[in-house]
Amino acid sequence: MQRIQLLSPRLANQIAAGEGGGRPASVIKELLENSLDAGATKLEVDVEQGGIKLIRIRDNGHGIDKDDLSLSLSRHATSKIVELADLEAVGSLGFRGEALASISSVSRLTLTSRRVDAQAAWSVRSEGREMATEISPASHPQGTSVEMRDLFFNTPARRKFMRTENTEFKHLDEVLRRISLSRFDVDFSLSHNGRVIRQLKKAQSLREQERRVAAICGPAFIDQSIKVEMQAESSGLSLRGWISLPTFSRSQADLQYFFVNGRVIKDRLVTHALRQAYSDVLFNGRHPAYVLYLELDPALVDVNVHPTKHEVRFRENRLVHDFLFRAIHRVIGDVRPDFQSGKLPQDSAASAVVAEQAIPQQQGIGLNVPDSGSAELLAQPAPAYQSVNPSASYMREQSNSYGQLGRASQASADVNLAQLADNESQVPPLGFAIAQLHGIYILAQNAQGMIVVDMHAAHERIVYERLKRSYTEEKVRSQPLLVPVSVALSALEVDCAEEHHGMFAQLGFELARLGEESIAIRQVPVTLAKSDVEQLVRDVLADVVALGSSRKIQESINELLSTMACHGSVRANRQLTIAEMNQLLRDMESTERSGQCNHGRPTWTAMSLSELDKLFMRGQ
Repeated sequence: MQRIQLLSPRLANQIAAGEGGGRPASVIKELLENSLDAGATKLEVDVEQGGIKLIRIRDNGHGIDKDDLSLSLSRHATSKIVELADLEAVGSLGFRGEALASISSVSRLTLTSRRVDAQAAWSVRSEGREMATEISPASHPQGTSVEMRDLFFNTPARRKFMRTENTEFKHLDEVLRRISLSRFDVDFSLSHNGRVIRQLKKAQSLREQERRVAAICGPAFIDQSIKVEMQAESSGLSLRGWISLPTFSRSQADLQYFFVNGRVIKDRLVTHALRQAYSDVLFNGRHPAYVLYLELDPALVDVNVHPTKHEVRFRENRLVHDFLFRAIHRVIGDVRPDFQSGKLPQDSAASAVVAEQAIPQQQGIGLNVPDSGSAELLAQPAPAYQSVNPSASYMREQSNSYGQLGRASQASADVNLAQLADNESQVPPLGFAIAQLHGIYILAQNAQGMIVVDMHAAHERIVYERLKRSYTEEKVRSQPLLVPVSVALSALEVDCAEEHHGMFAQLGFELARLGEESIAIRQVPVTLAKSDVEQLVRDVLADVVALGSSRKIQESINELLSTMACHGSVRANRQLTIAEMNQLLRDMESTERSGQCNHGRPTWTAMSLSELDKLFMRGQ
């Protein structure tokens, strides 16, 4: 072992360059953040060979004083913090003062700048040598240009870890995509090997912002997304952006952008909250897509926990988690067929304000909230979200009148849909039932065209939401069986039924032990009274045994309710009357998350007349 000694400034900077990511993408990130902190409203990025040969960034920001140019390439030199207290509420993207020093130690760097009030521009150069620099006059408009050539030319070991030009450029382009989503008020351009790849103009209006999001995330995302505007008046938290409809999901978590006070982050707590919000509507293995912006007091978030600043630590983990979960959960719950168009809303904003009063929550149901440590937080009752979506509230008001149509006699099959179409506002979003296909699907006609509904999947969601609501309000009504049902079980299952007697009672069951390996079912939930009672209890018991501890059972109540709902929904090949089909359609229109079954599969689809005409080449 050699004796302890101080590292040379050059070696310290080269090590820091590797800690920041060690590839062109990390260089681009640091330089773009510096430009934005300098007040730039226009950023031009030019790269060659994926950024390995050249990275040039020009901005129109405030610029750097001549006397500060050399200092800007020194380690731990910054204009963004002065004392330790400043770190408790960092408002800038960069603040450590290491980026330029690190980059200049592993590349040939030239920095040229001119302040708005300066008569001339000045340039400083560094080629991976010691801290000495050269300043010379230059020609440059207001702002700053940073030119970096031959990344890691003097550290061959690091250069060996570079990927192909195409791979490095993809990483670099992703950085620009993220930053361009964080600042709609800035022009961005990106050129690679002399060819313009991206040209993004400022986006002030909502429509312009949606166009930028579509350019980054794809038109399909913005077409299948909901605009979110949420705020919690008491805590000062606000959330805005776009979340995908449950029908638009991804096989990978590759379309998820989350910003905290303008900084793009990857955080386990945020990911957990959003996954939980989508848990009832996404198919297994699928991931939601979103572009979301969380704003909060900078003092409530610590951004100084990782060299790349991709991770943050919230000082109030539970507050942030509950706000995100409840906000997105509420928005998804309000997604119903649009009353006028008969299709899911694609450009309507779902907005809400967090009320000051708390509301009752499902007793005992917890959410494991991951944070920077290993502690698990259980969600407590939190503020309510009050929807102000006019179309959703209007549908709820109208559901009773449409229900009367659905409960009409078989003669409702003779309703003249053509006459109803003359007044489209009187036609429900899912229209009126015409027939049942193969005992599985309901065929309906609305003002725009054709609706096809998977009757089992749709009814399963309706029963599930009713069970959840009843359980939350502790009003799961039970119905005594005229003749108790005796069920033979294993000793383990009988012991489990006896141990969790109170939980089963809360779910609407009354189970009594008859012997070592048998129980009697005396009461079942009213909603499920017509189901196969014995198989229902067997399946619920199997879930409870698999979960094990009481805490896990309480955390998984929704899964148990989903199992129960599956037994209570209509089965395939069951013949429904027109009145029953219409009632199911009306129930779907007034039920939260009715677009997906409990397992995330779609419950209905629509096809307009114009789409039908294309299939048969009408009008061509």
